[in-house]
Amino acid sequence: MIGKERSIPIVILILEAILRRLPKNHLKYPLIAEELERRRAGFRGEESLDYYLRSLPEKEYIIFHDLNFPDGDFNCQIDTLLLTSRFALILEIKNMTGKLTFDIENEQFFQIKDGNEKGYSDPIAQAERHQKFIQKLFAEHNLPPVPVDHLVVISNPNAILELKGNNYKVIKRVCKSQSMLKRISLYEQKYEKKILTPKELRKISKLLVKLNTPPTKFILQNYGIKKTELRFGVHCPICDYLPLYRQKASWFCPNCQSFSKDAYIYTLLDYFLLYDLKVTNQQFREFALINSPDLSGRLLRAAEIKYSGTNKGRYYYVDNNQLEKLTTQIRRKNSRNLRYS
Repeated sequence: MIGKERSIPIVILILEAILRRLPKNHLKYPLIAEELERRRAGFRGEESLDYYLRSLPEKEYIIFHDLNFPDGDFNCQIDTLLLTSRFALILEIKNMTGKLTFDIENEQFFQIKDGNEKGYSDPIAQAERHQKFIQKLFAEHNLPPVPVDHLVVISNPNAILELKGNNYKVIKRVCKSQSMLKRISLYEQKYEKKILTPKELRKISKLLVKLNTPPTKFILQNYGIKKTELRFGVHCPICDYLPLYRQKASWFCPNCQSFSKDAYIYTLLDYFLLYDLKVTNQQFREFALINSPDLSGRLLRAAEIKYSGTNKGRYYYVDNNQLEKLTTQIRRKNSRNLRYS
C-alpha cells in the first residue's frame, strides 16, 4: 500500500519559486537552474520505478515517496522508503546516463558523459546517512529495533555501471531498475523474522507522514541567497512574469495579457515555500507589493488558511498537510511539462 503518494517533489517547487524571483543575472542563477534540471530528471527516474514497485505485495509493503526530515541545520530527503513488518529499505534513486563509476574504496562517484568527467556526492554514502537517520528516528520514538537497510537504484536503462573495489557487501547495494525486485528479494531472505505488528506499522506510517517537513529554509541557505535578493510582487500563474498589476478586482499580466483572480494564491505559496509557513498581513503586503492593508487582509482570508491572534498580532499559517493541498494545483499544472521536458 502507499503510505505517502508520489507527487512532484516540493524541492522542485522551491527551486522553481527561486528561479522566477531571482534576477537572471544573479551569479547563483545558473547553479540553481542546473540543480532544478537535475531534480526534474531525478523525479522522472523515480516515476519510472513505479512500474516495478507496483509488483510488490500490497499487503506486505508500505511505500513512502519523497520524505523530508529536519536534521539539525540540514534536510534529510529520502527518495523512497519501503516499510515491512521485517525491515525497512531506503531506495536512493539516480536517473543518470553515461558511464557511472562507484569508487568504493575512496567513496567517490563520478560520471563520464560525452567525454566529460564530473564528480558527484557518493549515493552509497548518502544512503548510509539516511539509514542511520531513520534508525535514530525509530529509537528516539521508542519503536522496535526493526532493521533498516539501503539500496542505490540507477533508473536510466542506458547507464553503464562500473564498480571499483572489493567490498562485496557494498556492491550488492547498487543495481539498475530492472534488477531492483531481485535485490529486494535478497533483503526478504536476509530479514525473515517479523518484528513489527500491524499496529506498530500503522504507528510508524503515521509518524513518518507527520514528521515529513518541507525543506523551506534549507534551499536558500544552501545557496547563500538572502531573502532581499529575490524579486517581490504577484507573479503570473501562466508565464511567471512579475509583478502583475491590480485591475478591476483581478491581476493583469502585461507580458501575456492575461487576467487572473487567484494569482495571489500562487504568490502566497511562493512565500510559504521560500520563507516560512506563517505570514502576517504586513509580510504578505511587502512580498506581494500590495499597498492596502485591507486588500491584503481580504486576500489572506479568502485563501481559507488558518490564522491565530487578533488585529495587528494576527498571523496566517499552514501546516504540512495544508501546504501539500495548496501545492496540488501547481503540481498538476506543471506535471505535463516536467514529465516530458
